[in-house]
Amino acid sequence: MIHISKTTILSTNYEKEGRLPLIGIIGGGQLARMQAQAASRLGCQVRTLEKTADCPAASVVHDHKVGDWNDPDTLIEWAKGCDLITLENEFVEAESLAKLEESGFPVIPTSATMAAVQDKWIQKQRLKEQGLPVPVFESVSSQECIKQFGEKLGWPLVLKKRKQGYDGKGNATIRNPESIQEAWSAMGSGKYPLYVEAFCPFVKELAVMVVRSVSGDHTEYPVVETVQKDHICHVVTAPCSIDAAQQKKASALARSAIEAVQALGCFGVEMFLTREGEILINELAPRVHNSGHYTIEACPCSQFENHIRSILGWPLGDTSLVKPAAVMINLLGVGEGPPLPQGINEALQNADVHLHIYGKSDSRKGRKMGHLTLIGDHMEETTQKAISLASQLVFGNA
Repeated sequence: MIHISKTTILSTNYEKEGRLPLIGIIGGGQLARMQAQAASRLGCQVRTLEKTADCPAASVVHDHKVGDWNDPDTLIEWAKGCDLITLENEFVEAESLAKLEESGFPVIPTSATMAAVQDKWIQKQRLKEQGLPVPVFESVSSQECIKQFGEKLGWPLVLKKRKQGYDGKGNATIRNPESIQEAWSAMGSGKYPLYVEAFCPFVKELAVMVVRSVSGDHTEYPVVETVQKDHICHVVTAPCSIDAAQQKKASALARSAIEAVQALGCFGVEMFLTREGEILINELAPRVHNSGHYTIEACPCSQFENHIRSILGWPLGDTSLVKPAAVMINLLGVGEGPPLPQGINEALQNADVHLHIYGKSDSRKGRKMGHLTLIGDHMEETTQKAISLASQLVFGNA
């Protein structure tokens, strides 16, 4: 049973007035862009708020505003006229979202959920309190604390920022006591709150997208495997090649994790599978997620559309795979350069490729510029074909 506070109950003014809803999305990156595209297919209008005018979502939304999303006055003025507010990232402070709720705007996920998730140490504490398996972790305030943790649990270990970390920004692996200083400096030399976590010797990294609706309905997408390089997701394969019992266990853990933070909307749950068959929760993403991009073509209803359906209380869509195999590959910038990739003409000659370019203003090394998805009948064949096609697309100059 999902318990929804008064501030979460959706305004039905649009229904009474016989119009389609206006959804406000805080953030203007590629996740907001793809949410807006899904909302548009359902006839909804979308308004976004971002710190810059030139962002991926700006070209596809009804209205785009530039402003500081952590300034309550800016948020409240921007939100006027919206039927509900949702997010594309976890960087909007929960206190700012609470001000929106206090002003009568429904926010999904709620400020209470974001308070439990956006600080990853608090997130881990909540999961642990609910009896869910997570790697051993501890808050640290000095290099000596890190050394003591390593001496107690062994090396390597991972030093992480409690907030504002994503795509490898905010993590540093410490392989021995001698590398503590380098990691400490990379993480701000104590300027930001940090925690340390035991390194998990995983054999696979798993992810599940879970959707919980304000109506009380819920659903999950298939368990996928993600391949990371330098803490950035490069490849997602669906379904993951694990046995049925492990898939069932991973899905159940993902559901329990989302329930632990009273999540609403679409959330990503990242997990580790160990050699012994144990599954540990790595972290939660309180939003649509990179590991779910494959769902646009591989499922009857994408993570983006189901997120929109869930926050409106509309019936959730089918999350099954339309083909036995789906592969998504992130297209990263190799260096500085224009946003149009080299090789686009060659790649699009293949009738099976589903190419998404995010509309960013320029390429930079390691920047997510787009992704491509292939679906097929055989995983190995589909994977090799996707890798080959992705290699033809080059953003920027190496």
